[in-house]
Amino acid sequence: MSNKSVCVIGAGYWGKNHIRTLNELGYLGGIVESNQETLNRFAKQYPDVKGYRSLGDALKNEQFSGFTVATPAKTHHSLAKQIMEAGKHILVEKPLTLQKDHAEELVRLSEKNNVNLMVGHVLLFHPAINMIKELIDNGRIGKLQYVYSNRLNLGQVRSQENVFWSLAPHDISIFQYFIDAYPNAIHASGSTFLQEGIHDSTLTQLKYPNGVEGHIFVSWLHPFKEHRLVVIGSEAMISFEDSSKGKPLKLYVKKFDMVQGVPEKIDGPVTLINYEQKMALTEELQYFVNHLSGKKLGVANGKHALDVMRILISASEKLEKK
Repeated sequence: MSNKSVCVIGAGYWGKNHIRTLNELGYLGGIVESNQETLNRFAKQYPDVKGYRSLGDALKNEQFSGFTVATPAKTHHSLAKQIMEAGKHILVEKPLTLQKDHAEELVRLSEKNNVNLMVGHVLLFHPAINMIKELIDNGRIGKLQYVYSNRLNLGQVRSQENVFWSLAPHDISIFQYFIDAYPNAIHASGSTFLQEGIHDSTLTQLKYPNGVEGHIFVSWLHPFKEHRLVVIGSEAMISFEDSSKGKPLKLYVKKFDMVQGVPEKIDGPVTLINYEQKMALTEELQYFVNHLSGKKLGVANGKHALDVMRILISASEKLEKK
């Protein structure tokens, strides 16, 4: 095993993916799981990995350089607080917390204790998303003007949260990553057909101080699956179809030039952009491990997660007023 050892808290639905991936990378050192039967099962599967029923017991083991938290969201605040107060680096699955003041407290704690607080916005580690960010930063599309995302499906309908809280955090985190500014105007509207008081589709419009605009359309009341991201620039455009076969990423040399005050269409070639076929979760956990030395996080840090949460809350308030 590597000398960088990570302990996973929660061996359930998503935690088991942390366990498997960290083991493949050679960094899995411990598992915290309150259910003894589940813990026994993982003990058989990973005999060299230490198992604990409580976080307190795991924190006594000084060999762990960091912890990942994949437990129900309502537990994130208290668990993260204990870990950071013990001086350990942490990756918390999204949402960071369920309350803004709790998230703010965790960001302050990470600074006070000089530890990294990373949040599992896993799509920020998707190779196609990273390639789009590179194309934007390298000026391949000119000035960034507009971003939109459709995340639609006749999919799993939740009764505890609306479609906005279920699906939109992915896209808000991507928008923040691309645009690197906090919106100065947020508008949202939605529909409730299936369950009273729980939105099943929402449209959120965002205006940023640097002139960039965007919209996020999410719905679980839709005839087919569509995960589409479109980025418009002054010189070119990009599309990423995450729900299509082969998950194509395309660069369109299309734009409008103003000729004597009249918009003239420039319809250039469309290029398929190759990107590495890597697992986003593997990339995310490797990034976390690479920062266990204390090097500051550039992506998916606590401040980024807090901004995502603030946008979610602000948009939700607009939805509730309508």
